[in-house]
Amino acid sequence: MAKDDTIDEDMLIEDDEESTEDKYLMCKLGQEVYGINISHVTDIIELQKITEVPDMPEYVKGVINLRGQVIPIIDLRLRFRMEGREYDDRTVITVVNIHGASIGFIVDTATEVQAIPEKAIDPAPSFHGGADRKKYIAGLGKIGEQVIIILDMERLVQAEEVESLQEAAK
Repeated sequence: MAKDDTIDEDMLIEDDEESTEDKYLMCKLGQEVYGINISHVTDIIELQKITEVPDMPEYVKGVINLRGQVIPIIDLRLRFRMEGREYDDRTVITVVNIHGASIGFIVDTATEVQAIPEKAIDPAPSFHGGADRKKYIAGLGKIGEQVIIILDMERLVQAEEVESLQEAAK
């Protein structure tokens, strides 16, 4: 992987003739594949030095400076109450726009952009004891035999949380 600021910007370039509504950036956390609607994604960058901010939840790792903009960083594994892991050269920060603010999410890796037609996305199932994670799931997409967990970015980080993250980033 090249050591430059951005990774695979071509993944974010959309075809003029096709809608972005059914295209998703595939991100992995462990063996699970998550889809983020590319209409939210602004950058995919290599992991860089994160400045810690005191008195934040464990999943908020701190902030970075991306082209002069201070962006809060959330470890998606910790947000989902998954076991943390050591970051490596495949770990990336996916920067998304949520509620009018840029927020970076640390994921194990971002692999590709895939089109998933709306008809191939089922509603999120009910999980006993897993209601916390379910509230972040917009649905389950299917590509062949593979199941993709489609994330609802607006529910993943609530508007009030965005405000407190922006305050911490100042």
